[in-house]
Amino acid sequence: MNAILDVPEIRAQVHRWTVADFRALAEDQPGFEHAELIRGVVVDKEMKTPLHNYLVKALYDFFQQTARPGHVVRQEASLLLADSVPEPDVAVVRGEEKDFRLVHPTTAELIVEVAVTSLAADREKAALYAEAGVGEYWIVLAEARQVEVYRRPEAGAYLERRTYRRGETIEAVGVTGEPVAVETLFA
Repeated sequence: MNAILDVPEIRAQVHRWTVADFRALAEDQPGFEHAELIRGVVVDKEMKTPLHNYLVKALYDFFQQTARPGHVVRQEASLLLADSVPEPDVAVVRGEEKDFRLVHPTTAELIVEVAVTSLAADREKAALYAEAGVGEYWIVLAEARQVEVYRRPEAGAYLERRTYRRGETIEAVGVTGEPVAVETLFA
C-alpha cells in the first residue's frame, strides 16, 4: 500500500466510501468495472495471470457441474455486503439465476478466491466473508497447489481453517454431492 497512508493524519483524511456511494459511481463512471469496494476503500483489481484465469474457469466449471439444485454458480460477480462489494472469483449462492436479475446476493454458501499474487489480500477477506455468513471460504494457493479452507463462521471469524494438499479431498459442505481431489483442481 502507498506509504503515505501510513501517516495517521493523511489516513484520517481519506474518504471512506459507502456501498451506496460505490454503486452510484460504478454505474456512472468508466473504470469502476475494474474495482471492488473493500471495507469502504475502493481497490483496483489486478490484471489476472493466465494461471489465475485457468484455475478460475476450472473451478467455475467444476461447481457448475456439481452444485446441488437450488444453487447458482457465479464467476467474478458482485456480492453486496455491509461495507464492501467484492467480486470473488467463484461464488456458489442459494437460489435461482432469476433471483439475481435485479439484486446482488448478500451472502454465499461457498466463496473461492484464486491466489496467484493476492494471497495476503485474500486472507484479509476471510473476516469479511465470515461477517456476511458465508458458510465456507476457499483460497486456492495456485503456486503451492494447495487449498486453504475456512469453515464455521461465527462472530466475524471462521472457527476452522485447514490446508488441503495433493492426495487429499475436499468436500464443499452443503454445496456439492461429491468431494473434489485437490490435484484435479490443478490438472
